[in-house]
Amino acid sequence: MSGVVPTAPEQPAGEMENQTKPPDPRSDAPPEYNSHFVPGPPGTAVPPPAGYPGGLPMGYYSPQQPSTFPLYQPVGGTHPVQYQPGKYPVPNQPVPITWMPGPTPMANCPPGLEYLVQLDNIHVLQHFEPLEMMTRFETNNRYDIKNNSDQMVYIVTEDTDDFTRNAYRTLRPFILRVTDCMGREIMTMQRPFRCTCCCFCCPSARQELEVQCPPGITIGFVAEHWNLCRAVYSIQNEKKENVMRVRGPCSTYGCGSDSVFEVKSLDGVSNIGSIIRKWNGLLSAMADADHFDIHFPLDLDVKMKAMIFGACFLIDFMYFERSPPQRSR
Repeated sequence: MSGVVPTAPEQPAGEMENQTKPPDPRSDAPPEYNSHFVPGPPGTAVPPPAGYPGGLPMGYYSPQQPSTFPLYQPVGGTHPVQYQPGKYPVPNQPVPITWMPGPTPMANCPPGLEYLVQLDNIHVLQHFEPLEMMTRFETNNRYDIKNNSDQMVYIVTEDTDDFTRNAYRTLRPFILRVTDCMGREIMTMQRPFRCTCCCFCCPSARQELEVQCPPGITIGFVAEHWNLCRAVYSIQNEKKENVMRVRGPCSTYGCGSDSVFEVKSLDGVSNIGSIIRKWNGLLSAMADADHFDIHFPLDLDVKMKAMIFGACFLIDFMYFERSPPQRSR
């Protein structure tokens, strides 16, 4: 029949597999493999990661599936670490104040002075008040009292009205209130007004400080003595009997060096302690931000420690308190 196209006779399947294919003319061509694929049993389905219900977007790899790209997974919380703990302060958070551990009450010790029993050195740090330099308005002085471990022992705050501070300046009478970590007023220091317009050797013109501990009970006085060359004070008990002397340097306005006030016995032979005004560079020369170091024996009577502590503030007001400059008219 002319309409039928002749075809090659069919060969069995086995003969076709055994039939060899012509060699590839390329010498480096990979060998031919059988293309038959036999599917295995179905595996366990892996759920998509959270946040991507339809799977991860292109370019991301799931941590449940192995891949040739290592995946970084953060350790810890979901928020990044912004500050190394213990090195940088957290913003908008006040710096905590470390107080000296409160001692137990002691016999024959005024309440609140138990801290001084354990100390032989304290630091008096005056707060810097930029308002005084900008407005020329005298403000109440504030002091931090710390030990050698930088722990707060007391806080001293001046309690004087605005008129008295700005009218009398460094000669003003004042009341200093000493509080402990509980906010209790454990000591009060009072300086009465002394007129300095009369003869400088007149007893009524000499400065004096009364120390009360607890407030209302006087434990001693710090009295100024006239001397032509240096600052001299006597530390007295509650009966105004001289107990110790404080002898200052010839020049208390030394620039670039510390000012040392020695605490000595009445005969001037034994050295009991010292009140040192530290030099803080330009801050000491231009502003009221004084730093005092007070040294006394550890076994000294605690009331005498409090008296040496009080003498530091009378010295500060007399020699190192600087009034803001007045406007020239």
